Amino acid sequence: MTSSSDYRSLGRTGMQVSPFCLGAMMFGAWGEPDHDVSIGIIHHALEAGINFIDTADVYSLGESEVIVGKALAGGRRDNVILATKFHNPMDVAIGQPGGDPNHRGNSRRWIIQAVEGSLRRLGTDWIDLYQVHRPEADTDVEETLSALTDLQRQGKIRAFGSSTYPAHEIVQAHWISEKRVLGRFVTEQPPYSILVRGIEADVLPVAEQFGMGVLPWSPLAGGWLTGRYRLGQDNPSSHRANRMPGRYDLSIPGNQRKLEAADALAVLADKAGISLVHLALAFVRQHPGVTSPIIGPRTMEQLDSQLGALDVTLSSDVLDAIDEIVPPGTTLSGADAGYVPPALRQPFLRRRRTG
Repeated sequence: MTSSSDYRSLGRTGMQVSPFCLGAMMFGAWGEPDHDVSIGIIHHALEAGINFIDTADVYSLGESEVIVGKALAGGRRDNVILATKFHNPMDVAIGQPGGDPNHRGNSRRWIIQAVEGSLRRLGTDWIDLYQVHRPEADTDVEETLSALTDLQRQGKIRAFGSSTYPAHEIVQAHWISEKRVLGRFVTEQPPYSILVRGIEADVLPVAEQFGMGVLPWSPLAGGWLTGRYRLGQDNPSSHRANRMPGRYDLSIPGNQRKLEAADALAVLADKAGISLVHLALAFVRQHPGVTSPIIGPRTMEQLDSQLGALDVTLSSDVLDAIDEIVPPGTTLSGADAGYVPPALRQPFLRRRRTG
């Protein structure tokens, strides 16, 4: 259970949030389709002291926001710091061709539409933290910051942040905010776990320098750190593996390295007398630059197992052993980085034109 003394400042916003944030990605068609079951999980998390919920418009194409809205009806909304995100297409599944090219992205045109859709689905008049789900090279960051500042001044959002931004783009956004006298990103939501430590090299130090709240997503590495992935066993099936096979296919070298590390970490957790889930969550929570890791349970049992990590503090010996298995600043598989910049996706950006 979370007590009042456990709450942490959300960057410099003045808002106080619980040491874990409840992620709602698995509520709806992407995970638990039964709304009543999902609502029960949300209520149980609130009763355990969590006051921070994160979702996104794209999760089950709006269904997650609808479920969260139902769960907060009846007087619960005022006591919850509610976060959601925009950027991804809302008229076609992620990664599928087609759809309206203006029905997505970080433009003012889409942001103004997207926030109204989220407010309607969430059944609320305001969003506490509105986040840009991914960078977009084709949109000037000033365009995005200007639209978000207007929404903040209108009272539709209280604060705004970024998600899965490279360190240099966070710095650029802060520079533009200061130069143009606009609101600024007050939080960053990056991928971070024992298997995905790349942000330790740059994003976390930059966020600390700017006083940003940090809300790591996937601290259990998409299920790799639940204890279900062990050497010599068949990899279990899951909703996420079906949606994102590139993060789980063992024919990919990075995923094989993840399996080996997950097995070694499970052995370490056994020696420490704790579960691998608790080891993984405690590791992320103990970083001084982290505000509130996002836990994303699909079942009540998963929620209870994750909440127990609040009582775990890892010793220096255990942290040193983790560093031996996965060195600081190392991401074992590039597929887990969450964002690939255009210069790596598009070969012509790396090749001098001739002729």
